[in-house]
Amino acid sequence: MLLPRPFIHYISKELTRRLGKGACQLRDPALVEEAIDKIILDEIALEESINAEARELLNQYGDYMRQNEISYQEMFNRVKRNILEERKVTTAASRDGKSKVSRDKINELSHKIGQQLPRIDGLRVLKRWNDVRLEVGRELTNILVMEQKVDDRAREMITSQKRDIVEGGQEWQVLHRRYYEQEMLRLGVDMRMPETGEEKS
Repeated sequence: MLLPRPFIHYISKELTRRLGKGACQLRDPALVEEAIDKIILDEIALEESINAEARELLNQYGDYMRQNEISYQEMFNRVKRNILEERKVTTAASRDGKSKVSRDKINELSHKIGQQLPRIDGLRVLKRWNDVRLEVGRELTNILVMEQKVDDRAREMITSQKRDIVEGGQEWQVLHRRYYEQEMLRLGVDMRMPETGEEKS
């Protein structure tokens, strides 16, 4: 998944807390967390389904890629871009390295969350709609930049090993998960699934 589900839950909780400090008056923060959680999960799930569809379509292009010396990643990007354009979907995947979620998707999420807030029982919006939307976008960006720094730190810790560990390999993935979870825990984010207490898969 583009973002681990426990971290999406953290985003929802943290964004709710930050909005409750001035932008909104909250009677039941849990309702706000649930609404934000659903919006973000739905958007990330959509991205994952498009990725899966693109990978499935690539099975039809094996000969074409070999004949034209096109890498799997390049062809995957082409196919995914076509799907996104056909369905008028904003990609969630970022390419700027600052966070895993694109600026356009953060903007879209801020609109959807901003539109949903006044519909939540017991929530009172204390600022103009656009001001709240902009605040949602800023806070989402800040939280996602923090996550990217954790990911970068985990990668640095792997690179600092005395021996070379191939990125993407099984050992690399195990170490990355361990270091990522350790760094998240330092920030107070438990990466175990909140529903079961089990670690994320």
